[in-house]
Amino acid sequence: MQEIIQQVGEFLLGSIPTLILFKFLVQGPLSRTLAERRARTSGAVDDANKAIAAAEAKAEDYASKLRHARAEVFKVREQRLQQWAHERDTVLDAARKKALQRVLEAKVALESEADGARKTLMAGADQLAEQVVRAVMPATAGGSR
Repeated sequence: MQEIIQQVGEFLLGSIPTLILFKFLVQGPLSRTLAERRARTSGAVDDANKAIAAAEAKAEDYASKLRHARAEVFKVREQRLQQWAHERDTVLDAARKKALQRVLEAKVALESEADGARKTLMAGADQLAEQVVRAVMPATAGGSR
């Protein structure tokens, strides 16, 4: 039993320096390296999350600017369409007025020609009536002679 106790004592006396050396030479540097790696990794993950958030914010900003630009383009387009419609209506009104004026002028000219034709017909009718009367009267007057 003495021998066992002596072997256990020798084992402990031999392992204690090994444990101390292990603690200082292996475990300490290994723990520091792992802690540094963990800090770098979590820092990189945090940086990546911040970059993702910044990219999402920038994308939202671009989307907002794009919506605004599209709305502005639509607004300008609508204004141009309204302006073109107004210009078209103005030109059509002017064409209608001009056409109406031409129709009225043609109507006046036609009425004038009709009046002239009536006067000519009336004058011709008077002459024709006289010719008819002359033609008929001498026949009746000629029969009684």
